[in-house]
Amino acid sequence: MSVAPQPRLSFEDWLAMERVAADQRSEYVGGEVFGMAGGTEEHNLIVLNVGAELRNQLKDKPCRVYPSDMKVRIVSDDVATYPDVMVICGERQFYDDRRDVVTNPTLIIEVLSDSSEAYDRGDKFRHYRNLPSLQAYLLLSQYRIQAELFLRQPDGTWSLSSYQDPSESIPLRVVDAELLLAEVYDKVELSR
Repeated sequence: MSVAPQPRLSFEDWLAMERVAADQRSEYVGGEVFGMAGGTEEHNLIVLNVGAELRNQLKDKPCRVYPSDMKVRIVSDDVATYPDVMVICGERQFYDDRRDVVTNPTLIIEVLSDSSEAYDRGDKFRHYRNLPSLQAYLLLSQYRIQAELFLRQPDGTWSLSSYQDPSESIPLRVVDAELLLAEVYDKVELSR
C-alpha cells in the first residue's frame, strides 16, 4: 500500500472512479485512497496456485472462489479492499447491481509483501474482523514457505496456527478444503 494518500473521496466517488480505471487499482479507507502496487512473479504464482487449488476442491460445493479483481466492502469501517483471494460460501451479498463488490466473504487470503505486510497484519485485519461473515484469514509469505491461519472462534476471538513445512496442509474447514503448502508454493522461486 502506498504511503501517500490522494485527496479524500466518498465511497461512492471512489467506486465510480475505480470502475472506470483500466490500468490502476486502489483501496479505500475512510475517505482516503491508496494506490496498489503491481504484484511480483512470486505473488502472482501463489495467488494463482491458491485460487486453482480452492476452485478444484470447491467445484461441487456451495462456495465460490474470487481472484484479486473482486472488491470487498466493510461498511462498518468505511473500507473497500481487493483481497488476493476470497471465498464466499452460500448466498453472495453484493453491494449493488454491478456485482463487483461483495460484503460477505467467508475466507480471505492475502499474500504478504514488504510494502503490505504491516497493513495486512494490522489495520487491514482489524477491518476484516468487522465482517460478521468472515471465518478465516490466511496470510502467505511470498519470500519463504510460511502460512498463518487465523480462525474466528465461537466467542469472537481469533486463534492462530502456523505452517512452514512443504508437506503440511492448511486445514480450511470453514470452506471444507485444505491447501498443501507444496502446491501453494509450486514453481515459486523463494528468495529468503
